[in-house]
Amino acid sequence: MDYNAKIYVAGHRGMVGAALVRRLRRAGFNNLVVRTSAELDLRNQAAVADFFADEQPEYVLLAAARVGGIHANNTFRADFLYDNLMIQSNVVQQSHVHGVRKLLFLGSSCIYPRLAPQPIREEHLLTGPLEPTNEPYAIAKIAGLKLCEAYRSQHGSNFITVMPTNLYGPGDNYNLETSHVLPALLRKFSEAAAQAAPAVTVWGTGTPRREFLHVDDLADACLHLLRHYDGAQPVNVGTGKDITIQELADLVAELTGYPGEVVFDFARPDGTPRKLLDVSRLHGLGWHHRIGLREGLQQVLTSADWLHATQPVAALH
Repeated sequence: MDYNAKIYVAGHRGMVGAALVRRLRRAGFNNLVVRTSAELDLRNQAAVADFFADEQPEYVLLAAARVGGIHANNTFRADFLYDNLMIQSNVVQQSHVHGVRKLLFLGSSCIYPRLAPQPIREEHLLTGPLEPTNEPYAIAKIAGLKLCEAYRSQHGSNFITVMPTNLYGPGDNYNLETSHVLPALLRKFSEAAAQAAPAVTVWGTGTPRREFLHVDDLADACLHLLRHYDGAQPVNVGTGKDITIQELADLVAELTGYPGEVVFDFARPDGTPRKLLDVSRLHGLGWHHRIGLREGLQQVLTSADWLHATQPVAALH
């Protein structure tokens, strides 16, 4: 890749997009094109067409998406399906029309069947039913993956797809109504420690297992794949290691200095029982993660990003 190549990072203000911008700039790529959602609504077909005609990017990193945790996914099902279908369809189509040299589409590990064999290989896609609570989002991401695959098959487009595991790090969402499990736990336990609350309630049974990857590791993997991978098959990106939600809660309690009781609300949904990615394809391409979970969480809890995102501390309910 030429260091002067024009690279469009779609979704640059999200957690993933911001990490991609940081990694690209650190590597010496400075001809980056970005737009906020107010400047460019990626759901608007005509606006996206005009943008591509004006900017003519050579590379596209498609990190723009409507995202959220179990509550958001299960509540705003139509929005998650419609918005993501429109965003990715418009960007992929215009990347084809304007001859983009390479596009990297960021999917999600939720595309895999709810009860897929563990660890989950890329070949397990579409072999069983999805997790109901995030089915609309997963279907949208599957459509995006298949869209890239179809453009490659029909038009020879160099569109690659990346399936990251659960992410955390700078730029995460700590809103308890819409966040994923890890940022929600960080916020809950931090506030409980500050207020000396007697107990913290965690959704579900605590038995599901989850894999967590620092977003800076994901950005590094994406740059590696941009440089070294041109295949049609999706590539899982993760650590290859998982942890139960109860173990995660205990770790977060320790790191936030919370000494009280942890209570699990069995009336709340667990989601998928286990979701561990097989990352052998990625390892075979020469990339391994660098940031361990404890180290990554310690970085988060001492960062200016964390202090800004969680102030002021709200009252616990």
